[in-house]
Amino acid sequence: MEKITPFVSSQWLAEHGDHCVILDVRYALDGSLTKQDYLGGHVPGAVYADFPSLSGGQAAPDKGRSPLPDPADFAADLAALGVGDDSTVIVYDQGGSGAASRLVYMLRTLGDNAAVLDGGLAAWDGPLDTTDVTPHLSTRSVAAWPAERFIDADELTHLMNTSNTVLFDARPEDRYAGVNETVDARPGHIPSAINLPVTAHLAGGVTKDTATLKDEYAAHGTFEADNVISYCGSGVAACYNLLVLEQLGVAGRLYTGSWSQWSSDPDRQGAVGSEPGTWSK
Repeated sequence: MEKITPFVSSQWLAEHGDHCVILDVRYALDGSLTKQDYLGGHVPGAVYADFPSLSGGQAAPDKGRSPLPDPADFAADLAALGVGDDSTVIVYDQGGSGAASRLVYMLRTLGDNAAVLDGGLAAWDGPLDTTDVTPHLSTRSVAAWPAERFIDADELTHLMNTSNTVLFDARPEDRYAGVNETVDARPGHIPSAINLPVTAHLAGGVTKDTATLKDEYAAHGTFEADNVISYCGSGVAACYNLLVLEQLGVAGRLYTGSWSQWSSDPDRQGAVGSEPGTWSK
């Protein structure tokens, strides 16, 4: 199949789904979404994938809540789900959660033909199936994570001090501002980060048109920047921003540790409030 864009519509999936591996990664941070939801109704042919175990390694304060998994483990997990080296993969969640975007970003950085079902299951207008689909084991090569698509805290600090870097925070406004922080070590955000949550990209539950998104990103100096980086709480929702950026022709980078790692280090700068604040060199 020809290379697909980072987002595909329900109509596209209805027309091409027979030639794709479809993964259901519905996920909620509070654990309220489980395989029972998948069994209650899913896109026909979709395989259930346990998002936390597939998308991240072992959480730790110095790594964040969703560090990248070991490449060999990731390859083995994908093979077990039927994702081979040449598969076209469509991933969906409940809509707007960022889970599907995280997996698709990971796959696309490895060169896979992968996309998010735009709008998630909520946007699927076809029939639902309640079968527990058994995947066909595939062959999957082990590949290292490409350094140019990911960034750690030290490199981020270096780039903020030395280059024209635009940094986006994809968390909801309240968590960005440091209001009611109940997940991470301290409230707030990385100074100078611009708040651009997943919901800012949506209209009617699906991704806004490219022209509108281009104007919105241009207002933040995105296209003149030397580096464009996205983060969130754990490196999940941030990937929505990165897929939108790819669609706009910008190769952004994921700060994988995100605020869950950054906030655990008291020596790293933080800011609170609805404004980005200033980075202190």
